[in-house]
Amino acid sequence: MKRISVFCGSSFGADAVFEQQAFLLGKTLAQKNIGLVYGGAHVGLMGAVANGALEHQGEVIGVLPHFLQEKEIAHSHLTELILVNTMHERKTKMESLCDGVITLPGGFGTMEEFFEMLTWAQLGLHGKPIGILNTDGFYNDLITMIQTMVNKGFLKPVNQQMLLVSDDIETLLQMMHNYHPPTTGKWITKEKV
Repeated sequence: MKRISVFCGSSFGADAVFEQQAFLLGKTLAQKNIGLVYGGAHVGLMGAVANGALEHQGEVIGVLPHFLQEKEIAHSHLTELILVNTMHERKTKMESLCDGVITLPGGFGTMEEFFEMLTWAQLGLHGKPIGILNTDGFYNDLITMIQTMVNKGFLKPVNQQMLLVSDDIETLLQMMHNYHPPTTGKWITKEKV
């Protein structure tokens, strides 16, 4: 993997461990010579992951919509800042620049980005690994909900298995490195359930 896109919050959250792990992820990517692609801001976990990479001489590419740059949240020390017109263009650009995705804790925006990348993978639009860094059990309830989707017949187990989860950065990166996308299609029929 040459570059990984990271989706995460523009806030720090209620516990210092979230910022610490975001910074450590950026640092680890830089030390492994893996470029970071992220949302381009200097605030919250977004700023922490960027700073972790930048302080260890990593490549950091930010992708930011013009309207957010006008709010003065753009990081000023990136390797490259790419400005786009819409949030959708941002996700499309981030996907095109990366070889995998990691999701850190965040709010609605993080969830929306994460699920769009996961849905694109489910539909076969890309075969890139998608990971959750489950810091402090942040995503435990979501993982349970995804299991409920399988149990209730709305998600195939093979698609559930596309999601890679660990609370350890090195373990997650190894899982992503070893990932092979599913070869079966998304569509479920009564005969196939």
